[in-house]
Amino acid sequence: MDKERMIGLASDHAGYEMKEMVKNYLKKKGLAFKDFGTYSNDSCDYPDFAHPLALAIENGDVYPGIAMCGSGEGMSITLNKHQGIRASLVWSPELAHMTRLHNDANILVLPARYISENEADKIMDEFLSTEFEGGRHVSRIDKIPAK
Repeated sequence: MDKERMIGLASDHAGYEMKEMVKNYLKKKGLAFKDFGTYSNDSCDYPDFAHPLALAIENGDVYPGIAMCGSGEGMSITLNKHQGIRASLVWSPELAHMTRLHNDANILVLPARYISENEADKIMDEFLSTEFEGGRHVSRIDKIPAK
C-alpha cells in the first residue's frame, strides 16, 4: 500500500467502534486516512456516510476505502450504486485477497457485528497488500458499469 495515499473510512452507528479500531490499525501502519463519519454510536443512516466516501473514491480524493456497518450489507449495497465503485463485503483474508486480485475492489466493507478485531486486522492486511492481477479480469471489470 502506497503510504502517500489517503484511505477513506465510513461507518454507521453499528460500525462506529470497528471504525475507531480501523483508525488505530492504520495509524500503527503509518497510513493516512480521512474519516467520512459517523462520529459516534448514536443511531444514524449508513447512506449518509457511504455516498460521500464513494464520491471521494470516484473523484480520486481517497483510495482505497474501508466501510463498515453491522452486517456490511447496507454499506455494500449503497456504495455499489456508484458507477466507479467496486465495494466488496469481506469476512475472511482469503476473500480480501481474491476481491483485490480479480475484482480490483476499491472499497473493503467489513461486517462489524460478525468479525473480531483480530479478524479485521488480517482482512485489512490482505486487502491493502494485494495488487490487482489485471489480464483477463480487466475486460470483465470494464463491463460492470451500467451503460
